[in-house]
Amino acid sequence: MHRATPRLRALAALPFALTLAACLLLLVLWHDRLPDTLATHFTAEDGGRADGFTGRTAFAVIGVGLLLGLGTGWTVLVRRTVLWGAWATAGLTGAMLVVVVRNNLDVPDPAQVVSPFTDLLPAAAAAAVCALAGWALTSLVPADETAEGPGAAVGPRLALGASEVAGWSRATGSTPLTVLAVLALAAVPAGLLLAPWPAALIALLGLLVGVPGLALARVRVTVDRRGVTVRPSLVPRPRVRVPLDDVVGASVRELDTAAVLGDFGGWGYRVRTHRTGVVLHTGEALVVRRAGGREFAVTVPDAGTAAALLNTLTDRRGRV
Repeated sequence: MHRATPRLRALAALPFALTLAACLLLLVLWHDRLPDTLATHFTAEDGGRADGFTGRTAFAVIGVGLLLGLGTGWTVLVRRTVLWGAWATAGLTGAMLVVVVRNNLDVPDPAQVVSPFTDLLPAAAAAAVCALAGWALTSLVPADETAEGPGAAVGPRLALGASEVAGWSRATGSTPLTVLAVLALAAVPAGLLLAPWPAALIALLGLLVGVPGLALARVRVTVDRRGVTVRPSLVPRPRVRVPLDDVVGASVRELDTAAVLGDFGGWGYRVRTHRTGVVLHTGEALVVRRAGGREFAVTVPDAGTAAALLNTLTDRRGRV
């Protein structure tokens, strides 16, 4: 699970900083040529004629907020392989803002401003050029510089005698997921009582969200001679199991919000190309390396003990 380094984050923030500076500079230089109200929305049905307007100050505030928001998101969640996306986003957003400002220069009446579909071509070109620049800058961040964060090394072992048997089990849960599941289930009777249709869809949606949500809201993680098992705390099924024969090693990693969103795409039961996981919160996670090269992760307290026991059981299996 690769995490962004300060250099990578700086390279992701750079295009937004440059775009923001350029946009603010243009607004200052062209201040006397812009009307108090700018045409900012255009209709495709009427040749691109303006049908939405924004005050000059409000436009500046919205533009700054948009660039800052997008820049912050990319800086927090960026990965080496998608650095080009940050640059493309900054280029596209900045170019669109500049096009709007340019179209409003020296106009006596903003209602007469026209922005045809071809105005999108310069923005697309700017995005493409910036994407190439971001792709080229990827070489400044070596692949090994995005290596795992603290606690990624494999090595903890639990001292067990040849004839000793041990197991580890711990429950963990998510309060937000529990609240969401309860609210979803509470919508079921409300949907059934309101009307048979279309309010019944509320009941169906409540079941689809509430039942699996409640099952995942609190789970029990077990490590023993069979491998790793994750199942709901209240019922034995459904469950996820990684057999001991499929385990290569185990480690502990700290997952922050950026890692959860970037590596797993969110919370809950996640399935990605090279990893799966039960991610209920940020914090330490037990990470299991499987024989096929994939990883399985589950966020759980005392993951260090679980990883040490799993490594010991894996070593013992290799000696049998």
